[in-house]
Amino acid sequence: MHKFGEVIIAKVQFTDTFEVKRRPALILFEEQGNVIVFGITSNLKMKGVPLYKKEGAFKDSIIKLNYIFTISEKMVERVLFSISKEKRDLVKSELIKKINN
Repeated sequence: MHKFGEVIIAKVQFTDTFEVKRRPALILFEEQGNVIVFGITSNLKMKGVPLYKKEGAFKDSIIKLNYIFTISEKMVERVLFSISKEKRDLVKSELIKKINN
């Protein structure tokens, strides 16, 4: 069972093609075999919550709060690391701000 704050590598199908790629993502929650995640990008020009190499990322990245999607639990290849409580709190806070706008 996956939990909020885990950074994973997953097979992700892109919305504009049928192509499937391996991509990092941050788990929000898992329920009945469905995993809800935020996409993560190494494009530092994107908006979102920063995720740094010193926190466990392969390279400095952005947790994209505007890119939430659902994957099957079977699409999760592995867990890379878990973000800190402080970073989880920041993600929650930033998501609530977006919801309240």
